[in-house]
Amino acid sequence: MPTATASPFRFQGWSLFSLLAALVLLMTGLILVLNPDLTEGVRSAIRATARSSFALFLLAFTASAFAVLVPAPLSRLLVRERRFIGLAFAFSHLVHAVLIYSYGQLNTEFWPGRTTLGNVPGTVGYVFILLLALTSFKSTTRLIGFKAWKRLHVTGMWVLAAIFAYSNFKRIPMSAWYVLPFGLICAATAIRLVGKLAQANKRLHTPQRAA
Repeated sequence: MPTATASPFRFQGWSLFSLLAALVLLMTGLILVLNPDLTEGVRSAIRATARSSFALFLLAFTASAFAVLVPAPLSRLLVRERRFIGLAFAFSHLVHAVLIYSYGQLNTEFWPGRTTLGNVPGTVGYVFILLLALTSFKSTTRLIGFKAWKRLHVTGMWVLAAIFAYSNFKRIPMSAWYVLPFGLICAATAIRLVGKLAQANKRLHTPQRAA
């Protein structure tokens, strides 16, 4: 009798989350240790965790679309581990928030230089990240019901995508580098939409079984 082939990727579930979280902490620690100026080190770590959060969000955001458009072991793996990738994204952004708070303590001109309106997108984003993280467990999913869970997660992912797009777009005049992440989030949006259309088309043309 043939034996099942083990997955070549040994990190799955909570072990995958632990690996990603450890990499975020290692990256942050190295940046802080290697930078001779603490304030600048924290500022660099803020940028780095913004990028790690963005990369993890893109993986979670496009996982289901890639599974439909490019069915392969890797895309199926992304769908299977999407919850833990999403939790790693939340962890990365938690570290990002701690660094922002620390920078505000080190640089007393930081918070007074920000406006209430300017803080709205980030605040909304963190509220959704918290809600998505808290409802990423079976117990909380049962508590709110599957339909409410689905609406929350679909809405939350689109809100976060819009915030990432806005945050990068408004920074393009400061640096042309921001064209790249803005282009990536636009491409990810297109991939997700095409994936949804392909999924709907597949369901439409799938023969219904007789009751």
